[in-house]
Amino acid sequence: MAKDKPTSRARGGLKASRHGTRTPAKAAGKRASASGPKAVQKKAAEAREAAGKKHSGVSANRFLRGAKISPRRIDGTESVRELIEGTFQAYNSGRLREACQLYADLMLEKDVTVGMTLTGALTPAGLGMSCLIPLIEAGFVDWIISTGANLYHDTHFGLGLSMHRGNASASDVDLREEGVVRIYDIFFDYDVLLSTDAFFRKIIRSPEFQRPMSSAEFHWLCGKYVAERERVLGVGNKSLLSAAYKCGVPIYTSSPGDSSIGMNVAALALEGYCCTIDPNMDVNETASIVLAAKRSGGKSAIMIMGGGSPKNFALQTEPQIQEVLGIDEKGHDYFLQVTDARPDTGGLSGATPAEAVSWGKIDPDRLPDAVVCYLDSTIALPLLTSYALAKRKPRKLKRLYDKREKNMAVLRAEFEKTR
Repeated sequence: MAKDKPTSRARGGLKASRHGTRTPAKAAGKRASASGPKAVQKKAAEAREAAGKKHSGVSANRFLRGAKISPRRIDGTESVRELIEGTFQAYNSGRLREACQLYADLMLEKDVTVGMTLTGALTPAGLGMSCLIPLIEAGFVDWIISTGANLYHDTHFGLGLSMHRGNASASDVDLREEGVVRIYDIFFDYDVLLSTDAFFRKIIRSPEFQRPMSSAEFHWLCGKYVAERERVLGVGNKSLLSAAYKCGVPIYTSSPGDSSIGMNVAALALEGYCCTIDPNMDVNETASIVLAAKRSGGKSAIMIMGGGSPKNFALQTEPQIQEVLGIDEKGHDYFLQVTDARPDTGGLSGATPAEAVSWGKIDPDRLPDAVVCYLDSTIALPLLTSYALAKRKPRKLKRLYDKREKNMAVLRAEFEKTR
């Protein structure tokens, strides 16, 4: 007996039996489907229009549960918070709105320890003064991993040195001849570098620097001297290093030798000085911050400005805890990144939080609490800062720098259990 012929498919790609063969009159009140019978659905819409029936605009479709796009009219009176919540509806403005809400609503709860990473020339653009110091003083950032360059250029301001807006199309030959250095459209005198170098060499010659230490301790000592220089000069609170010193926020750098600060440390080694930044201490101290946050019943959040080595150094805390030390853990609870890097090139800067789950860096159960904004940090960070300060009251400072030994004791105890 011959097999029956296969049932033909209706136009639209799915079996006709799934959608039925309703007449336009019967279909008029039913929800249309892009995969359904097009002719029938078209006639149903025309019948509805001819009858003057208003489309309900209401749907139970699970993909249509988001807020309707109906932004407020911009009139110039709106606050930053109102602008973000009311008009940042889609695309990267939508992601920035989600990032602001993730940061303010979840990451700034009392039981969350917030780590921040900094790459790109943020402090030369004034973001240390305008954004980072206010966040630190409000207790909205508990620990930091930064490029050394950001900390070096941050120090210029604490020393009373100036940086200026410039024109990126200016001749670099002319700038060189006139002793002007540029970071794209930021210009400053070459002597700014020489003066800052001289300051670092002077303080690093001090006896308290002549030993191995973590980069957090190194930057804490530097911040102490920068704070004193600010006081003497009467310039106010201009330096990130100074603010972190005062607020007990540890600042690490994943590549101590990759900046002018590291270059000056290396130069002093040639003179016989013994200041050494120990990366082993950095790896374990940063892991201990995350583990202690979790073991105290709290959560860990990572806020990434840019990408690069600081991003990996912050995220590798979980593989260090789980994979290397063998301690049971799940990964960071909250992930917020602002980046201009693409994920498809394979670089860490553009790697998504979903990819980080496979490494154990992000808790898979918390993946919905992860946002990536493909945006310039110099645009996103001021908006994030303003939004958070408008929405949340300051938190009590965690002063994690003062708790380094306590946190390391937690890490050591957990590690001993695995052995």
